[in-house]
Amino acid sequence: MKLKLLYAFALLFAISTFSANAQSSKMQPLKLVKYNDNVKAPLTSQELSFLKEVYADKLDAYVLDRPQKLKDLKNLLRNRILIREMPELVGNTEKYKTLTDAGLFNAYNSELAFDTSYNKNTFNVLKYNLEIHGRGSRIYRILNTNFFIVILSQHQ
Repeated sequence: MKLKLLYAFALLFAISTFSANAQSSKMQPLKLVKYNDNVKAPLTSQELSFLKEVYADKLDAYVLDRPQKLKDLKNLLRNRILIREMPELVGNTEKYKTLTDAGLFNAYNSELAFDTSYNKNTFNVLKYNLEIHGRGSRIYRILNTNFFIVILSQHQ
């Protein structure tokens, strides 16, 4: 019995030591988001159509009537999302995720569907549930193309 009690205390001590060490390794604080002046400009017709497609009848309540949300989305579309052709990444799957991995952002519009082809003029990146708030940048491959979505961190 004493041996079991001794093992239990040793295990609890090891767990508490590990927990204390994990908590003491602090992450660097996030930098404040800096917005470029281009977020002050009104939405373009293309940006508005992308937002309408994703937010449907909730667009006014969840975006247009919320100045900070609108500013964040303009910043995302205008400054943080880049679509680049990078054939050197194709096949190097540990460096990126696919749009299928991300899934659809269809919380407000259940009619959204995955794109079956890529057209740079009509591709709506907002349709996808991409990691836009994490630390660091993210890369997603667009379908089976050489094009990739690069999402830059907002804390640069």
